[in-house]
Amino acid sequence: MLEVKGLNVFYGGIHALKGASLKVEKGKIATLIGSNGAGKSTTLRTITGLVTPKNGEIKFLGSSIVGKPVHEIVKAGIAMVPEGRRVFSNLTVYENLLIGGYNRNDEKGIKDDLEWIFFIFPRLSERAKQLAGTLSGGEQQMLALGRALMSRPKLLMMDEPSLGLAPQLVVEVFEIIKKIHQEGTTILLVEQNAVAALEVADYAYVLETGKITLEGKGEDLLKDERVKKAYLGIK
Repeated sequence: MLEVKGLNVFYGGIHALKGASLKVEKGKIATLIGSNGAGKSTTLRTITGLVTPKNGEIKFLGSSIVGKPVHEIVKAGIAMVPEGRRVFSNLTVYENLLIGGYNRNDEKGIKDDLEWIFFIFPRLSERAKQLAGTLSGGEQQMLALGRALMSRPKLLMMDEPSLGLAPQLVVEVFEIIKKIHQEGTTILLVEQNAVAALEVADYAYVLETGKITLEGKGEDLLKDERVKKAYLGIK
C-alpha cells in the first residue's frame, strides 16, 4: 500500500533522514520505533507532504505522492493523528469531527461515520457539544483519532498516540488502535512505547539517527536482544 524508498530529508544543515526505506502492507499494522530525535515524526510529516525530501520515493497505492499538496494526499486516502493531538480547542467535539471530513460531500456517509465514531468513543458522544480544549488528555487523543477517521483513510498514521497519557489510558488507546485495525484500516504507528507498539504490530522498523537499522515482525523484534537493551529497558 505504502512504499518509501531511499528518503533523504534535511533541515538546513541537519541530515534528518538518511536513505530511509519502509513498506506498509494493506490490512497490516506497521510500527516505527526509535528514540527522541531519531526522525520518526519527520518520516510521517514527509509522507503527508508537510516536509519535502531532497530525494527518495514515496508511493501510495502504486502512485508517487512526492511533491503533492497535503489536501491531495489526504484525498488519496492518508490521514495522520499528529503528536500532541492538536485538536481545535475553541471548537466543539462535534465541529472537530466534521473538520476531519472536510474533503467529503456524502452527507449520509458523514452521518454514518459520526455515529460509528460515537459508538467507538462513547465519551465523545457524551461531550459532543463541549469545547475540545476542555477535554482531558485522553479524551483529546480519542478526538484526534476520530477526526482522522472522518476522512475514511485507507492508511491511518499515528504519531506518538500514548504520549503524556496515564498508564491505564495508554492501554485503552492501544485497544482502540486494535479495534480500528480490525475494522479494516491499515495503520502506520510511530511510538516511543516500544513494548506496546511491537505487541500490536505485524511488522516493525527501528529508526536510529535517521537510518533504519533493524526491521522484522513485531513479535520477533520484541525478542531481539538489541531492541531489548535499547528500547525495552531489559539488560
